[in-house]
Amino acid sequence: METVRSERFPQLFWGMVALGLGLVIASLIGAATIRKVKSAGNEIEVTGSFKKQVRSDYAVWKSAIAIQGPDLQGASAAVAADAQRLRQFLRASGIADSAITAKPLETEALYRTSENGATTSDLMGYKVTQRIEVRSADVARITQLSQRAGELIAQGVPLGSSSVDYLYTQLERVRGEMLADATRDAKQRAEAIAKAAGARVGGVRGARMGVFQVTPRNSTEVSDYGMNDTSSLDKDVTAVVRVTFAVD
Repeated sequence: METVRSERFPQLFWGMVALGLGLVIASLIGAATIRKVKSAGNEIEVTGSFKKQVRSDYAVWKSAIAIQGPDLQGASAAVAADAQRLRQFLRASGIADSAITAKPLETEALYRTSENGATTSDLMGYKVTQRIEVRSADVARITQLSQRAGELIAQGVPLGSSSVDYLYTQLERVRGEMLADATRDAKQRAEAIAKAAGARVGGVRGARMGVFQVTPRNSTEVSDYGMNDTSSLDKDVTAVVRVTFAVD
């Protein structure tokens, strides 16, 4: 029979210790995992959502008149005259003065540039800009107005026109109702999952409201911070809620 040499005993001893510790640690991890799974099995978190189709009920049209001239007084006077023509155009289109907002005049000194593109101290003149906004709940009228901006341009008014911003102002009014619908959707989802697992959904243990997404109709865009589309007349408003249910 082979005799085990004494110097091999330390190696065998520490190897058996390491193996024993490994089995103990593994059993502890397994027990903790089982407890976690059992705890998680008592509840379920489900995301519910509800989408509502809406039409914008408020519109904002922004425009600007910009004129350059050799002196500030002359450029300012020219801008004022064209701004008055714009106001007359708006009034003739049925826009009340209360819906028109003229921003403070913007003035910019213009300096000549050198051949290498550097700005010199040689003053060439001034640029004066008058920005005007029209805000109204008459969305159709504002839309038509923006489409007729070319009439003023054809008359020589240097008008810069932006696209109309379409807003939905009733979000706060429908928020609660939409969250309730999203919660009902979450419960239906939870019941379907629990039924497949042979369980039953109990009461609500917690709920977290997600951000609202206001997007163009049929858009798939979303944002973690929520979206508030102003480019489209017809929109989708989506409410999201995460609900934790007890499971029996």
